[in-house]
Amino acid sequence: MIPTQDASARKREIDEKLKQEQDTLSFIRENLEKSDQLTKGMVSILSSFESRLMQLENSIIPVHKQTENLQRLQDNVDKTLSCMDHVISYYHVAKDTDKIIKEGPSGRLDEYLACIAKIQKAVEYFQDNNPDSPELNTVKVRFEKGKELLEAEFHSLLTRYSKPVPPILILDMIGADDELDTQEEVTLDHLPETVLQDIICISGWLVEYGRNQDFMNVYFQIRSSQLDRSVKSLKEHFRKSSSSSGVLYSPAVQNKRKDTPTKKPPKRPGTIRKAQNLLKQYSQHGLDGKKGGSNLTPMEGKDDVLDIEIDSYIHCISAFVKLAQSEYQLLTYIIPEHHQKKTFDSLIQEALDNLMLEGDNIVSAARRAIMRHDYSAVLTIFPILKHLKQTKPEFDQVLQGTAASTKNKLPSLITSMETIGAKALEEFADSIKNDPDKEYNMPKDGTVHELTSNAILFLQQLLDFQETAGAMLASQETSSSASSYSSEFSRRLLSTYICKVLGNLQLNLLSKSKVYEDTALSAIFLHNNYNYTLKSLEKSELIQLVSVTQRKAETQYRELIEQQIQSYQRSWLKVTEYITDRNMPAFQPGAKLKDKERQMIKDKFKGFNDGLEELCKIQKVWAIPDKDQRDAIRQAQKRMITQAYRAFLQRYTNISFTKNPEKYHKYRPEQVEAMIERLFDTSA
Repeated sequence: MIPTQDASARKREIDEKLKQEQDTLSFIRENLEKSDQLTKGMVSILSSFESRLMQLENSIIPVHKQTENLQRLQDNVDKTLSCMDHVISYYHVAKDTDKIIKEGPSGRLDEYLACIAKIQKAVEYFQDNNPDSPELNTVKVRFEKGKELLEAEFHSLLTRYSKPVPPILILDMIGADDELDTQEEVTLDHLPETVLQDIICISGWLVEYGRNQDFMNVYFQIRSSQLDRSVKSLKEHFRKSSSSSGVLYSPAVQNKRKDTPTKKPPKRPGTIRKAQNLLKQYSQHGLDGKKGGSNLTPMEGKDDVLDIEIDSYIHCISAFVKLAQSEYQLLTYIIPEHHQKKTFDSLIQEALDNLMLEGDNIVSAARRAIMRHDYSAVLTIFPILKHLKQTKPEFDQVLQGTAASTKNKLPSLITSMETIGAKALEEFADSIKNDPDKEYNMPKDGTVHELTSNAILFLQQLLDFQETAGAMLASQETSSSASSYSSEFSRRLLSTYICKVLGNLQLNLLSKSKVYEDTALSAIFLHNNYNYTLKSLEKSELIQLVSVTQRKAETQYRELIEQQIQSYQRSWLKVTEYITDRNMPAFQPGAKLKDKERQMIKDKFKGFNDGLEELCKIQKVWAIPDKDQRDAIRQAQKRMITQAYRAFLQRYTNISFTKNPEKYHKYRPEQVEAMIERLFDTSA
């Protein structure tokens, strides 16, 4: 029973679902039919739209094409008119630019260059399109005229505004290098800024369009002249200025820098004036046989001029370096890079050649002076050569890229100066050795010979130029070590040279001393000269320089001095031999003497008295300039003489050998000491 009910319920359920499915199917069919109807309607509408669109297109496209053709024709007409205007403008360029071209670029360079550009385009047009046109020649002539006027303006601007640098400003530039802390760099404005910009603009145009390098020649010629005039104006400034002060500065810059610490100023050539005077005096004295002492005062004026000339040349060398650096900096703005070095080389030639010529003249003057045996000329070369060698690195840097002939000018001058300097040094050493022995040339009082003082003074000047003098001597060496000499090598060469001069001096003094007939005066002469030499060596750094190769030089001189003192003391033996017991019998006090014995004692007293008086009279006018040595020699003589004299008096005081003892016993020991104390003193 139950299964039958379930089956019925199941059936009803299935029938209901079936009915629902049938209803759904009917709904779908209805919607499909509606969709088909809508699709057919849309297709009909689209077909109608397409038909109408095709009709519209068929009517519009011809109109559009016609409009497009008309627009193209309009554009072509406009372009043709523009081209015609452009072409016609080329035919009018010559006329339109005539006024501006004739008036030139002065004061309106930009406008002028714009006109030149128009003319250049016209030339290019006619060359490309109508090369046979008469207008081509017209614009070509106008272009060349415009270029010539630009070149003339370039020349005019450079000529008008290029001025020599004032000497005071140059000295400020040089002086800035001597400042430890430069507060303000000294710069040169060779041209006003607006003028410089115009020149740069013109040079740029000439390089790009002018196809002509003549303006570079114009540039170096004008600037070269100004560089040379600047150096010459500095030289003239020195000639007009006093040589008494150090490096000159403008008052304004000097005030600004008054609190700035500065380096020690370089040794001015004026400090060697005394040596030059004395050496000239010696040269005249030794070679011409004339006293040179009176020449010192008249020579002062000439030496002042010489000092200024040396100062001038040294400063002109430094000025050239500074000005050349400034010129190259200016040149880089105006001249194309690949022409800069060549143009700079040409620019500096005139000033450099004049400086080198002046240097060659100095060398020639030194050579002539050496031929006259005026060895003071080498002292002129020393400060100049020292400065040239100090300046050479900066000089070489400035001349980088120039021709080899330009670079070699300064080294050639340095070599010439080293060669002539070395020759002067060697000939001076020989002249010391060969100075003639003449009686009138010898000091009557045995004091220091002027040859000695001159030689020592000359050697002392070398102390300020040790490296320079060493280089001079090394330049004449042919050994492998000389090719790459060090400072130590040159120092040893200089030491050897000084020892050679001192050795030659010693030999000559020995020869001169033989002129004296009195061996004691000869000894005093040698003593004075040896002592002066030693003291001078010790007071300066010469003794350290000598000891580089002669370690015992000081000891040797002291031994020579002592030998001459002993030689001098032997001159008193002819006095002391009278108061010795040699060849005298022993006498007893109170004993009666024979006439012969009394006479022997009288002869001793008389011989001593006469010898003492004679020596004191002769040696009183002799000279020992060194007070310590003079006092020491007097003391030694007083001890030697008075001790022997006291012993002599003690032996014969109680012996009656004369009725007039005061006739023979003329001097007490104290009086003898006083007489000896007055030796070497003309004022006593």
